[in-house]
Amino acid sequence: MIESPLSSELAENRSRTRRRWLMGAVAGAAALGGVGLAWRTYAPQTMPPAADSGLWQLEFPGLDGGVFSMASLRGKPVLLNFWATWCPPCVEELPLLSSFYQEHSAKGWQMLGLAVDQLEPVKRFLVKTPVTFPVVLAGVPGVELSKSLGNLSGGLPFTVVLGSDGVVAHRKIGQVSPANLLAWATLK
Repeated sequence: MIESPLSSELAENRSRTRRRWLMGAVAGAAALGGVGLAWRTYAPQTMPPAADSGLWQLEFPGLDGGVFSMASLRGKPVLLNFWATWCPPCVEELPLLSSFYQEHSAKGWQMLGLAVDQLEPVKRFLVKTPVTFPVVLAGVPGVELSKSLGNLSGGLPFTVVLGSDGVVAHRKIGQVSPANLLAWATLK
């Protein structure tokens, strides 16, 4: 059968139309996914009190071989920072967090660095870049803990602010800014 130029052109137009519809559907799905992610990231989220999640019963290995009990932080505003030595934004924000702790610890603030890492790299790093707040080893299980506190992707750095009542007041996936810390400092 001999194909006419007109039928060939119609077939190509149909094919282009289908591709446009398909690309539009993919773009629409991506846009909806982005809106959903933005809503989940920026919309106020209700979290149960941290005490209900068993957070206060947890203990972590300290860098000195001892054990750090989360119960020692209960009843005070707490900033938990999940970080790792291999994470550039984590390393970059540590001096800012250290300054925040130094300035606000006298006002009752507690801070804990939860290293999602191994002991030796953390010790070597902190010798070169000391911080003013305690750091413990959360290791790989720290990712699951961060997920239970609202970090659904498990990304680093991740910071959680708990009020003195133990309720999650703020969360930040990604590097904290001075503006974040300023806003959080008013928490009691």
